[in-house]
Amino acid sequence: MEICSFYSTPYYCVVNVKPNVIQKCLISNQAMFPRLKERRLCSGSDVYSVMKNKNQRSCTVASVKGVDSVDSTLLSESYSSDVVDGKVGTQGVTSRGISVPKVMIPSLPSEAKGDAVAVIDSCLWEWKPKLNVHYEKSGCQNVNSAPILFLPGFGVGSFHYEKQLKDLGRDNRIWALDFIGQGKSLPCEDPTSRSKRLDESEGDGNNVLWGLGDEAEPWAKELVYSVDLWREQVRYFIEEVIKEPVYIVGNSLGGYVALYFAAYYPQLVKGVTLLNATPFWGFLPNPVRSPRLSRLFPWAGTFPLPSNIKKLTELVWQKISAPESIAEVLKQVYADHTTKVDKVFSSILEVTEHPAAAASLASIMFAPQGQLNFKEALTGCRMNNVPVCLIYGKEDPWVTPIWGLQVKRQVPEAPYYQISPAGHCPHDEVPEIVNFLLRGWIKNVESDSSVALPLLDYPESVEYDVVKELEFVRQGVKKSAKVQFYGSMTSQWERLGMFLKSRFQNGVYSP
Repeated sequence: MEICSFYSTPYYCVVNVKPNVIQKCLISNQAMFPRLKERRLCSGSDVYSVMKNKNQRSCTVASVKGVDSVDSTLLSESYSSDVVDGKVGTQGVTSRGISVPKVMIPSLPSEAKGDAVAVIDSCLWEWKPKLNVHYEKSGCQNVNSAPILFLPGFGVGSFHYEKQLKDLGRDNRIWALDFIGQGKSLPCEDPTSRSKRLDESEGDGNNVLWGLGDEAEPWAKELVYSVDLWREQVRYFIEEVIKEPVYIVGNSLGGYVALYFAAYYPQLVKGVTLLNATPFWGFLPNPVRSPRLSRLFPWAGTFPLPSNIKKLTELVWQKISAPESIAEVLKQVYADHTTKVDKVFSSILEVTEHPAAAASLASIMFAPQGQLNFKEALTGCRMNNVPVCLIYGKEDPWVTPIWGLQVKRQVPEAPYYQISPAGHCPHDEVPEIVNFLLRGWIKNVESDSSVALPLLDYPESVEYDVVKELEFVRQGVKKSAKVQFYGSMTSQWERLGMFLKSRFQNGVYSP
């Protein structure tokens, strides 16, 4: 029999313990127990010992000394299993037959039930000639509260943050903007002119797509919908509209832009939260970063579009703007197909009907990369002490968990919350959880970490992994999702190993 001793933490503890009584738990191997710094569950000299039988896939946990001095606050009623964590590191506490602590969190406010809901105002801000930025805001009366700016993912807009505007706007000041070239921030005029007569198929021109003309208008000669343009858009929006440093929250593309912006203008950022942030953007080289290589690509998203790109754009746009294509994409990115996406679907469809949408897509897809890549932007944020928080949906088919783990490896002090089930857009799929985590994280930052992070009982518990099941009520039905907090002490090899293991069930890979 092999004996290994370890010091317990609030998250690796025995519940329902009686003196000299042995409790059992299922584990797979000795590596399940991490090498932890000395952090005690019990006061005095009480520690625990783990005895593992090499011939069995089980272990016994016994008290070496009496347990009369166990801190009862650590053994809360929410721990319903004999041992609260079948797994450590990235495996979490979800071994078969072992439950995790359950925590009830607030539901979204319901206007139908008479709950107070923040009023959303839709606004336009003229940034440049012919380029009006659409944004939505709420909670402006909360003058002493934290200002939060939400940046949308590719193909959507501020409408994707309606659940944050209505809920978080009750006690914070919230803004959500549409990137230029997307959402309702498309140009109000055709960026190109047509020197040739319209084809007969175009009729009177009422259904002509903008941006496919032969010559760029003066105001659009240098227009390209790139991350550099969006970075500057965010800068001027904060300086001229919000007028103070903000917390920035970005989903997918919005997460990339948030990080990119914060690396350039840390003085305007109080903190960054990444919601399944895309780890790269753009295919063509940046002319500032790679001037020689960029010369190989004479066209990089500017207007007018080359003739071959025009034809390709019309063909591709006809396919991807079809309602059935939009519905299929939404089906992919939402893990819970019971989530109502009717409003999101209709809002996306409305954007596709704008005459400038097709050419804007072409400009976005052929725009150059940013001057910093994702890793460099993350390094810039860390060097400037910009707080970073990671909230990722585990079932994202595009930005899979391994990308979030890479960010955590580069910034180990950043709190990382993984939600399951949740896909690419956790803020819309499980807004109750995302709003709960955002509120708690901002309180932690505002208090200089004197207030514990969400899911943690004490500020110093940030070193250890925790898993809890968060419950909430939505439209009269109780729902829940597991949320894993990744601490700063578990090694990345353990995390990677547990991630890979989670992909295999009975020897079969499950993507």
